[in-house]
Amino acid sequence: MSFDKWSASEKKIARRAFDAALEREFAVLKSRLKEMTAKLSSSADTWDMHHFLSDQLHDIERKYDYRYSQLIVVFGRLMRQKWIDEKDLEGLSTDKMEAIRYIARN
Repeated sequence: MSFDKWSASEKKIARRAFDAALEREFAVLKSRLKEMTAKLSSSADTWDMHHFLSDQLHDIERKYDYRYSQLIVVFGRLMRQKWIDEKDLEGLSTDKMEAIRYIARN
């Protein structure tokens, strides 16, 4: 089943949920960075933080793809990882929600 067609209201819901998940993830990342910065005591710690940030950047770039053809998979993964829940997606069509739930479970 193709999920390329999104109504105007679904597009608004999707954008809000997508942005909320990204903000939640950035808030956790910011908190972890503050902890890491407070513990910096050597150049090795600085490089560890650099590697951590690089890994996080790559993870976020892979995870957050706002193409409508990809949003079902993106939302399924975000739901599985607890960055969003069904309430964030309330208003999407039944078939989209079923597909998202399926991906979130597997």
